[in-house]
Amino acid sequence: MGLGKTVITLTAFRELQDRALVGRMLVIAPLRVCQTVWRQEAKRWGHLQDLRFSLIHGTPTQRHRAFRVPADVYLINYENLRWLSEQMQGLYLKRGKYMPFSSMVVYDEVSRLKHHTTKRHRALRKLLPYFRRRVGLTGTPASNGYDNLFGQFLAIDSGQRLGQSITAFRDRYMYFDGYGHF
Repeated sequence: MGLGKTVITLTAFRELQDRALVGRMLVIAPLRVCQTVWRQEAKRWGHLQDLRFSLIHGTPTQRHRAFRVPADVYLINYENLRWLSEQMQGLYLKRGKYMPFSSMVVYDEVSRLKHHTTKRHRALRKLLPYFRRRVGLTGTPASNGYDNLFGQFLAIDSGQRLGQSITAFRDRYMYFDGYGHF
């Protein structure tokens, strides 16, 4: 959308990294954005050119190799979230180890997480307690109505602001007209 979300996020990450408040960052984004936008933005700005990126994409072997590469920013698309969740649980969390990028997660186009019942959202929720910082980026937060905000906020704050169930959210913030509409 050209609003500067990527460069602002990378600058904030760099500042947090310089202050030793975060280590590595996981960026979850649409595939094309993962492949091009994040790296290109870092190259355009002098203070971000030394950031190292690793794209977690391709065959399972290529993906394993990508998250073992030393990097500052790990990029993965939404379609690989279930695979990532399974890998992180099996290789790290069940063994009592930290994920390599547990400092911070960024959802580029967080509106892709508007449906809290999808398999990708359920897989992601298993990892959420292990991320110390969560950031959601979007240019259209409520594209199909306010009801879709629940899933986005659930991914960002685990239900602290809007509640942990869709029923509680609707009861508190929506008015049901009796005819199946909110």
